[in-house]
Amino acid sequence: MNQEPTQLLASVRQFGIQLSATRRGARLARLLAVEQLRSWELVYAAEPAAQIVAELAANAVTHGHVAGRDFHLALLAAGATLRIEVTDTRGDRLPRIAHAGAGETGRGLVIVAALARSWGVRTGPVPRKTVWAEVALSP
Repeated sequence: MNQEPTQLLASVRQFGIQLSATRRGARLARLLAVEQLRSWELVYAAEPAAQIVAELAANAVTHGHVAGRDFHLALLAAGATLRIEVTDTRGDRLPRIAHAGAGETGRGLVIVAALARSWGVRTGPVPRKTVWAEVALSP
């Protein structure tokens, strides 16, 4: 008996790039994310994604920097969700949202939390950590 091949109902799009852990690398991450979303025709998701990438990349450069090591940006669009991941090599320094009077630590994560449907941190493999955020892909 012949069976018809199963077709994927939703396409999965992936993008990843290693960038220098510098302010220039963080800026480039934001620009590349916006351009990638445009090429995928997901322009309506570009603005919140650009803000999220900017904050996560800035955190990777500021708090996750280790001399001589880069950070990694990944975008995954599947179904109705865009997942943004920024990986750095300071798994020992987990991000936290700042509370009133807590100084500058984590203020950018307040923006991420406001724009993202969900966000979190995944540790490993040592010495890495990945901060991720998910955005709905609906206009």
